[in-house]
Amino acid sequence: MSRFLLVSASMGAGHDAVAHELAGRLRAAGHRTAYVDFLDMLPAGGGRGMRAAYRTAVRRCPWAYEAVYSAFFRDRGARVPGGWRGWAPDTGPLAAALASRLLRVVGQWRPDALVPTFHQAAQITGRLRTAHATGCPPSAVVVTDFAVHRQWLHPGNDLHLCLTDTAAERVRASTGRPAEVCGPVVPAAFTAAARPRPGGQPPSRWAREVARQGGGRPVVLVSAGAWGVGRGLTETARLLAGAGHLPVLLCGRDEGLRARAARLPGVLALGWVDDLPGLMAVSSALVDNAAGQTAVQSLAAGVPVVGYRPIPGHGAEGVAEMAAAGITERASDRDALLGALNRLTLPGPERERRIIAGRAVFTADPAVLLARWADPRNRPEAVAADEGGNRPAVRERRGTAGA
Repeated sequence: MSRFLLVSASMGAGHDAVAHELAGRLRAAGHRTAYVDFLDMLPAGGGRGMRAAYRTAVRRCPWAYEAVYSAFFRDRGARVPGGWRGWAPDTGPLAAALASRLLRVVGQWRPDALVPTFHQAAQITGRLRTAHATGCPPSAVVVTDFAVHRQWLHPGNDLHLCLTDTAAERVRASTGRPAEVCGPVVPAAFTAAARPRPGGQPPSRWAREVARQGGGRPVVLVSAGAWGVGRGLTETARLLAGAGHLPVLLCGRDEGLRARAARLPGVLALGWVDDLPGLMAVSSALVDNAAGQTAVQSLAAGVPVVGYRPIPGHGAEGVAEMAAAGITERASDRDALLGALNRLTLPGPERERRIIAGRAVFTADPAVLLARWADPRNRPEAVAADEGGNRPAVRERRGTAGA
């Protein structure tokens, strides 16, 4: 059995959710896992400051986040044979400063493989593999974005696991390294939410709640991520309520947004939801603005997704990529949003086609791919770990407890 060190970041909830789900699957198969937060490797207070700056930018100054994304994430130049003109590895400004700290973690815990689930972490592992090929274990990047921006791409990494064929092609063309398609990493509870409840069971908590609130109106979730991020969220909820839907605004941990939305007639405003699979089981559609974990969880639960008013940068590009792949729909304005929801919330062949297309993205279990890739029988080369000193906080994951 293998030892995996997962490197993620507590920026929102999505990257950590993927890392912890992967860790649980790997442990269930008998492997050992540990986890390190990219932000914990920064100097004291640096992680909190970086998280706060990012949160402020996407919530209050989207133009500033778009400028940063354009400068450091978006492709520059045209695609050329063998790669992309204007792209260079190691574009992550923190990679050089943090590589040595991660190498000390590697030396102490001695994993057989590194698994970054955050783009800056992928820059660090790629740099380490390039500079210390015999002192750093192989690295497999689990890409969580549909739109693979250049921060995910470092040719030092040994493997990328991607959400779509298009993303995998992008990785191979840019890095010259292997890439496989696995689809999103979603807990099994979301897939189970798509199955009908056995006869004779009492209605679920959420079925009772939406019956009390909705009066038979189709339930449409409106996602704002863990931080309540998005443009015109209450306006969208008001629009849906006026069109005969029951909008359920998922405000995350933004209590101010929840309080404002709770005053809107015909709108159900929720804070952080622990039983999201149960809520999706009684929902007809999701209005999404980020192409993140809530969107792929909806696909697993058999809930059609409509992209609308995406957040800048990775959100706008991800929403566009999902729609281009035929996984979701994209609404350019209010009329298009209402038209899409009117079609997709009603039982029938169009809704069923959209559900089937969404489920088709789940092509393989990434934990199985990682275990096979890290198996010494499949990777005969021996990889020695460097000795290290002090390290950032590393939390070994045992048993079946998740995040």
